Amino acid sequence: MIRQPSVAGRFYPGSARELRALIKKMVDEKAEKEDVTGYYAPHAGYPYSGPVAGAVVSRVKLTDTIVIMGPTHTGMGEPFSIMTEGSWRTPLGDVEIDSALAEKILAGSSYLKSDVAAHIEEHAIEVQLPFIQYFKPDFKLVPIVLSHATAEVYKSIGKSIARAIKQSGKPVLIVASGDMTHYEPQKTARAKDMKAVEAMLKLDAVELLSRVQKLGITMCGYAPAAVLIFAAKELGANTAELVKYQTSGDTTGDYSAVVGYAGVVFKQRRESPQVRLARETVESYTRTRKAPVLKSVIPEMSGQAGVFVSIHKGEELRGCIGTIGATQANIAGEIIQNAISAATHDPRFPPVSPDELPELNYKVDVLTEPEPVKDASQLDPKRYGAIVEAGWRRGLLLPDLEGVDSVERQLEICRAKAGIGYNEPVRLYRFEVKRYV
Repeated sequence: MIRQPSVAGRFYPGSARELRALIKKMVDEKAEKEDVTGYYAPHAGYPYSGPVAGAVVSRVKLTDTIVIMGPTHTGMGEPFSIMTEGSWRTPLGDVEIDSALAEKILAGSSYLKSDVAAHIEEHAIEVQLPFIQYFKPDFKLVPIVLSHATAEVYKSIGKSIARAIKQSGKPVLIVASGDMTHYEPQKTARAKDMKAVEAMLKLDAVELLSRVQKLGITMCGYAPAAVLIFAAKELGANTAELVKYQTSGDTTGDYSAVVGYAGVVFKQRRESPQVRLARETVESYTRTRKAPVLKSVIPEMSGQAGVFVSIHKGEELRGCIGTIGATQANIAGEIIQNAISAATHDPRFPPVSPDELPELNYKVDVLTEPEPVKDASQLDPKRYGAIVEAGWRRGLLLPDLEGVDSVERQLEICRAKAGIGYNEPVRLYRFEVKRYV
């Protein structure tokens, strides 16, 4: 059986050429790919939700088989439906169902039923396929449609998916398709959506479902998100990251009644202790105005050094403050001090708000002692940070920054940061960093 596209020509272009051209504008082909257990992405018309879906899929190492779950919009067929054979067609070609894995999932679940009717007119899974096909035309699919249920039902389904993936012995990506708040003012929609996202980032499916109900969050993707969280945790995921959030208003310019779109990846965190301390400091201080109290300091943070803490919101810088030399008793204290400063005292940005915390990610750079250099020939923007000094004015730039590919550009930025004129004589210094992410 070939499941024909139901929203081609409406949610996305019906011709392969136009579809590829549109997707190309919405993805980042140069983005670094990472191993993830699964991701949550929106499924509205591409002009509205496509930039979020594209940002997420650009970041992910796609596997040969992908389980894609969507909510039921039509109410047709079985409430918990899985297709176990056939293929799905889009303008970019046919995607074969991985029957072996689908049968394993079905056999291990008390709730899923083999069914086609639930999938025929359903758009949530279909809309994900061209984005995946753009990067990987030869993958296989396991499509699952989910209706309303309790957390226990979603947990059971999630565990059956995880169990089957483990039994298959191969890497399998899990995708949850869903939009966020529907048709509320931008400010209200975003506030509600961040509450749901916060629960997702904590990998707390029960809390997500509770918030959806208590706060009246009209998030159509709560069921796929919950099942994904339960499955991802079984497969070893211990963290999540919000890649991108926007609303339909960002496309239309009408913010009076928007639909929210979130892109979240779920993965195994290998967060360094330095970054964890920076993150916990910002979260604690933003919520309580108190810094964390350290009971002990690991050897890697017991010495003294200058430290820079950088905060990013998606792809954009949200704050960066540091010290060239040590000002605290140890590196841990330096991280705490500069994390608070980056979140609250960077003059380029307003202080971080509690609502932003789920969207933030961090980098910590521990500096070596700066050493003077004779001239620019001893600099390298990829290896060394640079300091430009003229009297009491001093400009610093960290190494290996995106868009800084030449010594000339590095020094230009350093001069600008310190208010040093292009022709003013300066002293140059270089340093290296140990970067923690």
